[in-house]
Amino acid sequence: MFNKIQHWQKVATVLAVYDVFTVALSYFLALWLRFDCQFSHIDVQYLYKYYLIIIPYTLFVLAVYFFLGLYKSIWRFASFYELKKLVIATAITFITNVVVVIAFIYRMPISYFVFGIAFQFFFAVSIRFSYRFTLLLRETRAEHGEVDNNVLLIGAGSAGRMILRDINFANNVAQANTKIVCIVDDNPNKWGRYIDGVEVIGGRDKILYAVEKYEIKEIYIAIANITPSNKRNLINICKETDCRIKQLPNMYAEKAGIISAGNLQNITIEDVLGRDPISLHQEDVAAQIKGKVVLVTGGGGSIGSELCRQIAKYEPKQLIIFDVYENNAYDIQLELKRRYPNLDLVTLIGSVRDARRINSVFETYRPNICYHAAAHKHVPLMEDSPCEAIKNNAVGTYKTAYAAMKYGCDRFVLISTDKAVNPTNVMGATKRICEMIIQTFDNMVRSNQEDKLPVLITHQLDIDLEDGEKVPAGSGHTEYVAVRFGNVLGSNGSVVPLFKKQIAEGGPVTLTHRDIIRYFMTIPEAVSLVLKAGANASGGEIFVLDMGEPVKILDLARNMIELAGLRPDIDIEIKEIGLRPGEKLYEEKLMSEEGLKETENHLIHVAEPIKFDSNEFLGHLRNLMDLAYRNAGEDVVQEIRQTVTTFRG
Repeated sequence: MFNKIQHWQKVATVLAVYDVFTVALSYFLALWLRFDCQFSHIDVQYLYKYYLIIIPYTLFVLAVYFFLGLYKSIWRFASFYELKKLVIATAITFITNVVVVIAFIYRMPISYFVFGIAFQFFFAVSIRFSYRFTLLLRETRAEHGEVDNNVLLIGAGSAGRMILRDINFANNVAQANTKIVCIVDDNPNKWGRYIDGVEVIGGRDKILYAVEKYEIKEIYIAIANITPSNKRNLINICKETDCRIKQLPNMYAEKAGIISAGNLQNITIEDVLGRDPISLHQEDVAAQIKGKVVLVTGGGGSIGSELCRQIAKYEPKQLIIFDVYENNAYDIQLELKRRYPNLDLVTLIGSVRDARRINSVFETYRPNICYHAAAHKHVPLMEDSPCEAIKNNAVGTYKTAYAAMKYGCDRFVLISTDKAVNPTNVMGATKRICEMIIQTFDNMVRSNQEDKLPVLITHQLDIDLEDGEKVPAGSGHTEYVAVRFGNVLGSNGSVVPLFKKQIAEGGPVTLTHRDIIRYFMTIPEAVSLVLKAGANASGGEIFVLDMGEPVKILDLARNMIELAGLRPDIDIEIKEIGLRPGEKLYEEKLMSEEGLKETENHLIHVAEPIKFDSNEFLGHLRNLMDLAYRNAGEDVVQEIRQTVTTFRG
């Protein structure tokens, strides 16, 4: 049974018949022109040779067209590719025709070949591009009657040109009522000039003028390699209008040659808050990690998972993800296996509160480097559960740090927080205790007093194991450091996901205080600095990351509402609910007692550690653990005050 003839096959057949007719006509017209457009004047010998040549030549032309795929193209999308194929086909048939006819048949007039091939090319191009041209005319007519969405394009470079052509000239149903009517670019050389009939009216100072004059509904930022600070300035200008704002996501789309209107994305809060990208020379990070066994506790969390992503690219000998929450650990495991199929990846479930489990991990895998990101971080929840904060944050850090020393880990990096500075809440105070644990371990290792560090066992409240199981004096070599930074955009517990959810639900957006400010950094940015600081550590330091300029949370809420295309206090209410327990208006990077030393990297600083009595601190820590496991919440908070003298909770 014969298959049903496809539509394209019918079109190809019609094109072939057309080509037979036009090729024959082309060379007849060439003879006709040669003899003054008088058929009776054509030399009989030339006419006879024409009849002899034209049929085999026409068949040859059809064969060349078929071989080059000119009967299989979709002509509504005809482009330079098809034109190039026609040029090649024309060149092949012309050269073959001239050589064969002159060498083997007859010496025809030169004009016969020249005008014949010109007519042949004209007829072939006109029929094949006529459909595309008709569609273009139809869309041009539609532009004058049906457009109700005028667009301002920012960027007159190659990216902007591709967006312009995709919207104004492509047969795109989704963009049928959209038209780019003017362009803005900061390059004065382009002002007053046109791209595909659309004028570049000036620089960014013309944005507000253009929106009013051309009744702009949307603004597209189509600059592929714009810096975050420059983008932020543009967005702030555009936000003074009521227009929807879209952007080209990154520079890679232009390099790949796939820029279209579909690549445009909505502006995100990261764009509004974005800083210039951090440029780090990570050779020392690569040298430290490559070929090493690396353990990340809390490896499924927002910070821990990004640590795993960035560590994986430096080719560690083995990467161990350790987390108590199996779903998060599973997600990052799948992602890393997909992206790094040759990575030796181990995913373990367990809690840092479990001394036997954490010791087993260190004993089995012998990690060279441990990044300790496991912690309870939610401020209000820890106010209500101070015992859990001590168990997980303080005692969990101690047990992990002890296991690192016992089993020969080279470096232990604690992920701390700016909330540890003059803490006003339990969470911040426990993270300060974690920093003090790190300083204590570093001091004991350096002074060969490892045997004075107790082995905290919480399965039995009689605290210590037998002395023989302690680490002998002088046997440790682990370097302990802490890295302190503030909020990260999109992390678990961050205000940004909360605001997004509240906006999606129609509000209100809840604000604890209209004057509250926070430092913000993206997760990849923070983690890259953590790795950098860890690689440059010599032991005992508390590194402080440059978090940039503080952000007023009220401004953050307004920006997020506006980015959702809504109006603050009109479409979405901003409701002040008061400071939560333990929350303060601003976060500090340092305590007043701490000094700040510069490092080679201006984004990383070192805090001079506050001195304290390690033995006295260890006594407080034992009391804290004892009280926490007795769930004596009020007594735990009181003991925290005695342990962390800067605690103001």
